[in-house]
Parts: sequence; C-alpha cells; structure tokens
Amino acid sequence: MFDASNNAKKKFWFWLSIIINLGFLGVFKYYNFFADSFAQSIACFGFHVSPYTLSVILPVGISFYTFHGLSYVIDIYKGRIKAERNFIDYSVFVSFFPLLVAGPIERATHLLPQIQTSRSFNYSQAINGLRQILWGLFKKVVIADQCAQYANMIFDHPSAYSGSTLVLGAIFFTFQIYGDFSGYSDIALGTARLFGIELLRNFAFPYFSRDIAEF
Repeated sequence: MFDASNNAKKKFWFWLSIIINLGFLGVFKYYNFFADSFAQSIACFGFHVSPYTLSVILPVGISFYTFHGLSYVIDIYKGRIKAERNFIDYSVFVSFFPLLVAGPIERATHLLPQIQTSRSFNYSQAINGLRQILWGLFKKVVIADQCAQYANMIFDHPSAYSGSTLVLGAIFFTFQIYGDFSGYSDIALGTARLFGIELLRNFAFPYFSRDIAEF
C-alpha cells in the first residue's frame, strides 16, 4: 500500500487519485467530442486536420465508477473512514451492480460496513425487496412508459397542437421522468435488499422540495 503517513504525502496521493479518476472519465466520455470540436474550430481559419479519435465502446457505468471511487477517496482524505485493505470488499463497494446505471452514490461509511458484515438470507427482507422491485417496475412500465408515448407524440410535432395540449404534454413528461427515476430507485433498493444490503433512500418526493438545493 502507498505511504500516506504525513499530510504532504496524503495530499499528493489524494490529488493524484482525483486526476487519474477524472482523467479516465474525460478520455472515455469527452475526448472524441473535444478532438472533433478542435478540428472544426481550426477549420474556420483554413487549417484542415484529421483528428485521431478513439474507436472504443464506452464502459458501462463509468461515471458511476468514477464518482463512487472519488467519494471513497474523499472520505479517506477527510478522515471519515480508514483505507480498505481488502481488494474484494473495495471492488464490491465500487461496482455494486444495483447502483451501476444511475446510482445513488453510496458513501463508504454506509455501504462498506454492510459488505464486510457476514450476512445470511433474511426471508422478510427478501419479500420486502421483491415488493419494492415490483412497485418500481409498475412505476416504470405502467406509468413512465405510457406517459412517454403521449409526451413524445405531442412534443415531436408541437406546432400541430394548441397551447393547452402542449401544457398537457408537459404534465405527461413530468409524470414520465418521475416514474422513471422513482421506479429505478425502487428497483435498485429492492435488488440490494435481496443481498441483505440496505441502501440510502435517494428519491423522496422531489416535486415537493422546499428549494432548488433540496430538489
């Protein structure tokens, strides 16, 4: 393991980790965009170049991996937790699959102790998890997907509809995105419960938030 016994070394490894994590994210997600944009920009001045672009498939969940890993590093730097020496436990924390696509970003102080604790099958917890998964699927398939059909139909041709119909389309879209995010969150939390893991609640009536920060 790296030596971070004094503040100078601690800060060095902290910033190195930040740069490496964000560097990987930047290369995979934004390199081609900036390379093409740069080529188009200098073309305006008469210079023509053929930028080298990456022909790779974007790793699934790379943003989640990156920010999950950063939250872990920041917690260590702030002294909230000690560095995890077990690579398997750390890997499970970073890549816990129910959170892979859309989070939430779990803090190491909450998730790592549950991963490290010996667990056995809990029937009542599993039943609650299955119920939450089904409720999430209902929100996604029955509410969000059905509202999406009408919202897309209206906003694909906005000039063909009246103002009141456009308002109705906005209402359908409101229910669509709520059902999508709320449904996914329920599926993720329910799936984690099947493994004996309780995730933090990350979706609590956002449309009733008191301010933008809470939203």
